[in-house]
Amino acid sequence: MPRSTTARPRSNGRTLTLWTPEDKSFWEREGEAVARINLWISVPALFLAFAIWQVWSVVAVSLPALGFTYSTNQLFWLAAAPALSGATLRIFYSFMVPIFGGRRWTSIVTASLLIPAVGIGIAVQDNTTSYPTMLILALLCGFGGGNFSSSMANISFFFPKERKGSALGVNAGLGNLGVSVVQFLSPLVITAGVFGIFGGDAQTIVKNGQHVQVWAQNAAFIWVPWIAIAAVAAWFGMHDIADAKASFSAQAAIFRSKHNWIMCLLYLGTFGSFIGFAAGFPLLIKSQFPAVNPLAFAWLGPLLGALTRPFGGWLADKVGGGVVTFWNFAVMALAVLGVLYFLPHGAGGYALPFGSTEGSFAGFFLMFLVLFCTTGIGNGSTFRMIPVIFLNQRLRGLREGDEAARAQATKLGNTEGAAAVGFAGALGAYGGFFIPKSYGSSIAATGGPELALWIFVVFYLACVAVTWWFYARRNAEMPC
Repeated sequence: MPRSTTARPRSNGRTLTLWTPEDKSFWEREGEAVARINLWISVPALFLAFAIWQVWSVVAVSLPALGFTYSTNQLFWLAAAPALSGATLRIFYSFMVPIFGGRRWTSIVTASLLIPAVGIGIAVQDNTTSYPTMLILALLCGFGGGNFSSSMANISFFFPKERKGSALGVNAGLGNLGVSVVQFLSPLVITAGVFGIFGGDAQTIVKNGQHVQVWAQNAAFIWVPWIAIAAVAAWFGMHDIADAKASFSAQAAIFRSKHNWIMCLLYLGTFGSFIGFAAGFPLLIKSQFPAVNPLAFAWLGPLLGALTRPFGGWLADKVGGGVVTFWNFAVMALAVLGVLYFLPHGAGGYALPFGSTEGSFAGFFLMFLVLFCTTGIGNGSTFRMIPVIFLNQRLRGLREGDEAARAQATKLGNTEGAAAVGFAGALGAYGGFFIPKSYGSSIAATGGPELALWIFVVFYLACVAVTWWFYARRNAEMPC
C-alpha cells in the first residue's frame, strides 16, 4: 500500500495549510501530535510572561530596605501598574494571532520581555533611581500580562471542542505558575551573586539588626536567558495556522454578542481575582499582620491557583463549565467572608460583628488559600465555556448533512471564540489593578481593607446569579 500523503499536516514552512481538529481521524492520525508540540512550547513562554508581569509584587516590597524613599501609596502603585498596562495591552494582543500568526507573534512578544527584565535589573542597583523611571518599568512589565490573551487565543485554534478546556487549562495553569515561582524564587536568588561580574555589585541592607549583602537585580536578571531561549524555541518550533488568519473586522463580531460581555464579567471574577489577589497579597499581609514575613507565605496562594486551573478546565469538560462556575463563585463569596472573620478588627467599622479583635493569621491565610484554589478552578471553567459558546452559536440551526456550511460555521466559531478568549482575558486582567488599589483605598478611607472585601462578596454573589441564569439553570439560554 502506498504511503499516505497525509502522514503529517500539510504545511508551507511553519504554516499549516491543513488543520481540521474537529475531524476525529485527522486529530488521531496527525493533529494531536502537532497541537501538543505547540502547547508545550507555549507553556514556558507564558510562564515567563507571568513571571515578568508579577515581579513587582516582590520588588515593591523590598524597595524600602534597599534605601528607596517611596511612600506606601507609591509602592501600591508600583505593584498595581503592571496589571493596568498588561490588561490594556491584552485588548490589542487578543486580535493579533489571526493577523500575524501564532508562531510569529509568540516569538516577538516573548522577546519583548527582555526590555523590562533588563531595565529593572539595572534600576534597582541605584536607590537614587527616580520614581517615574520605576513606574515606567512597572508599566513595561505589562508586556508579560498582554502575552496571555494572544497565547490563549493561539492555543484554542489547535484543539477540538472537547479538548479545549483541558488544553487551555494546562496552558494557563502552568503559565500562571510564573506568579508563584517569582514570589518564591526572588528572595532566594538575591542572596548570591549568581551572575558574577556580569550581574553588578551587591547592595547592603539591614536585616534582623545585621548588615547583609543582597543582589536585588537578580530578581529580574534571572529570567533573561530563559526568555531568550523561549523566544527562539517559539520561532523555530511552533506553527502558524493558515485557516486561523482573519482580519480585525471578522473578529470584531464578538462585540455584537452579549455572551462576550457576560463572559468578560465572569472572567473578571475569576482571573481578575487571581491576579489581583496575587499582586496585593504580600502588601496586604504586611499591612494587617506586621509581624509576619509576607514573602515566606505569599507565593503559596498563586501556586495553588495555578495548579487548580487545569483541574477546572478538565472538570468543566466533564460536567459542564456553567455548573462548575456557578458553584465556584458561591465558594468564593464564602471564602471572602472567612477572610473578614479572621482579619484583625481595626478602626474600619466594616468587620464581622463576631470576629476576633486580634485576628488570626492562620485562619486568614487558610481562607486566602481557598480563594486562590477557587480562582484557579474558575479560570479553567470559564475559559472552557467561551470557545464552546461561540462555536455552538455558529452551529445552531445548520441543516443536517450540509458539510460545507458546517465547516464554514466551525471556522467562524473558532475564530470568534479565540478572539473572545483573548478579549475576556484582557478585561479580566484589570482585576490585577483594582484589587490592590481597592485595598489601599479602603485602608486610606476607613483604616482597614474590610470595605473592599465586602464589595468582593457582593460581586461574587452577582456572578453566581448571572452564571445560573444564562448557563447553569435548566433550560438556560446557552448551556455549556
